[in-house]
Amino acid sequence: MVDKLRQSLEQLEPPICPNCHMEMRWARSTLVEVSPVTIAHVFVCAGCNRLAETTSEVRSATIVPPDKLSAPRRAA
Repeated sequence: MVDKLRQSLEQLEPPICPNCHMEMRWARSTLVEVSPVTIAHVFVCAGCNRLAETTSEVRSATIVPPDKLSAPRRAA
């Protein structure tokens, strides 16, 4: 789950405070939904302490059953 949080933060651009016109700092992230994985991010303005929240979805890795994986073939 930590990897999914890290992945969602890498894709996220911090919002700009409408009062101070400064880039807001990340404060915390919480899991909102499990399927699909939705994470809420809270940002705080350093100038006026205004809060902003954004959400992001993280795609799960595709799971391939073992019998569907390709394998090297031996030459006879």
